[in-house]
Amino acid sequence: MSRLYGESHRAMQMAFDTRTLADRIEAIAVKPEVDEMGKAFIESRDMFFLTSVDHKGRPTVSYKGGTPGFVKVLDATTLIFPSYDGNGMYFSIGNITANPEIGMLFIDFEKPFRLRLQGRAEVIVAGPELAHFKDAELAVKVTVHETWMNCPRYVHRYQKTESSRYAPGVESETPFCEWKRIDALQDVVRPSERETVEKIGTTTIDEWMGKVISGDRGA
Repeated sequence: MSRLYGESHRAMQMAFDTRTLADRIEAIAVKPEVDEMGKAFIESRDMFFLTSVDHKGRPTVSYKGGTPGFVKVLDATTLIFPSYDGNGMYFSIGNITANPEIGMLFIDFEKPFRLRLQGRAEVIVAGPELAHFKDAELAVKVTVHETWMNCPRYVHRYQKTESSRYAPGVESETPFCEWKRIDALQDVVRPSERETVEKIGTTTIDEWMGKVISGDRGA
């Protein structure tokens, strides 16, 4: 019995004569847990891609960044990662609350190397788990279904030039979100954020977009 493949996968494998190859790869590579190599790799990453499913059954994907170790492997079948302040949509978190099945993709673009993980997520809103992470609003605990490492084929090689200043822990005090200073948003940001903006001043959407387009580190 396959852990991964359903009828649609089998149909494509049969059409392209890869069923026995697919079965062999699953037998060799797919594991129901995170082994020591996987743990070391995951905890060395400063970013990953998260897939979740929305209320209409549509798949979504988002980028999650932090500092190395911001995803923590608690044991062979459990990991946890923080949810930092974002754009107020809570899209991934809302998706997980309604449909906890997720996917995670970790990539090292320098080697290159990648690991895929599928699991069932739980949103943590309070408790000692949040103490693992600086500036986390929430945390997400994941019970692992499957992990597997992919070959580096088609992964382009890139080198990191610097960390985002907004990732908690990069600077001694995490900077205030620049786009929340936009004047047209001051009637909808949270009161505490509005108080901060009153102290440091507003900007315009054109000024902020100019920084984004130019690659200004202050964006």
